[in-house]
Amino acid sequence: MANEGVQNELVSGFSKKSKQEKIEWIANKCFSNPTQAKEVLQTYWNSDEQLQNLHDEFIENAISNFYLPLAVAPNFVINGKSYVLPMVTEESSVVAASANAAKFWATRGGFHAEIVGTEKTGQVHFLFTGSHQSLTSFFNAVKPTLLKETEAITKNMRQRGGGILAIELLDSTKNMANYYQLHVRFETADAMGANFINSCLEQLAQTLQNEAANYPHFSKTEKQIEVVMSILSNYVPGSRVKAWVSCPIAELGDDGDVLAKKFVQAVEIAHHNAYRAVTHNKGIMNGVDTLAIATGNDFRAVEAGIHAYAAKDGNYRGLSKARIKKDVFWFELELPLSVGTVGGLTKLHPMVQWSHQLLQNPNAKELMQIMAVSGLAQNFAALRSLVTTGIQKGHMKMHLLNILNQMGATQPEKEAMIKHFTTNVVSFNAVEQALAAWRKN
Repeated sequence: MANEGVQNELVSGFSKKSKQEKIEWIANKCFSNPTQAKEVLQTYWNSDEQLQNLHDEFIENAISNFYLPLAVAPNFVINGKSYVLPMVTEESSVVAASANAAKFWATRGGFHAEIVGTEKTGQVHFLFTGSHQSLTSFFNAVKPTLLKETEAITKNMRQRGGGILAIELLDSTKNMANYYQLHVRFETADAMGANFINSCLEQLAQTLQNEAANYPHFSKTEKQIEVVMSILSNYVPGSRVKAWVSCPIAELGDDGDVLAKKFVQAVEIAHHNAYRAVTHNKGIMNGVDTLAIATGNDFRAVEAGIHAYAAKDGNYRGLSKARIKKDVFWFELELPLSVGTVGGLTKLHPMVQWSHQLLQNPNAKELMQIMAVSGLAQNFAALRSLVTTGIQKGHMKMHLLNILNQMGATQPEKEAMIKHFTTNVVSFNAVEQALAAWRKN
């Protein structure tokens, strides 16, 4: 029977197998119904063989595609310019929330955004046995050589306005014996820059070791600098973007003063309560991640950096702020973001290209602003629901079709249930009972 012993069975040369051989191995070793397992994979192949081959080459051991819905959210006005946002997500209420928030603020001055900085960071982590003073003198002496040795790598980036901004020597021996860092700051223009940064860092590490080995003022032990690793950081507090909205409280609608007050209180709770802050920020990331995926950016790196920033003062806090000043409601968000509009999948994946075209081909700074606005819109929509009707009313209405699909509802049944639940509370049990009653009658 399939699956028996597969966990303890090592397969050699799996990556060298053809795609079909990989599928056969997986189906026969891991599924009780191999034929059905293979059919599911083939269902999601692209009918265009050339396009499918392109997708297969994005990653190793590719055997099929995993589809997520691509949706759009219209009516976004950002710095006076209109946008339709591409959004890739499986969560039913995210797109509706974005579209509702966009429409709400489009008639109240729209969203505003500005870049705070675009500086990225990478580090060479190394061990040095000797005095800090001796290492500092060495670093100051070889710093010009460190920069010179990277010039072949940075040439094209420098022509685009980027490159290495600064190199610092950091003493971290209080945290770990003999531990130092080359802390390097970069500008990567419209690229996210991971490959560029890592290439520079590895060259810096090699040059550091070579220069140390030949430095006349080092002892034999000091000449043997041990590089532990060279890697960029996805924590980018020097690359930040700010987004905000504001309007007179009276323009928030009926009981605008009550809504504004509750809004401020809800944001304050997320500032002080980590349990609430995590869910608060998850809502923000609903807006950021959907755009990151659609535009071919690394949403895991974005997530890691943003959550680190939320805990920058030692406590995990909500990322947005709200205030009332002179009868005007303000809601704002500041995020660290490192994204790109060139490189990676941006010129390879057809839907990524399509998404960039939909966004009017933004540069990296513009995309940072759009992403921050998307996060702010999600946060606004979620908080407005929480402090008024509650989150479940809207969320479960959007989830209705998912429930009906689980129950195998036909199209006429779906239409009937949608009509029924326009005035009734959605829950799995309520849908089950209403569908059963409709089928019976």
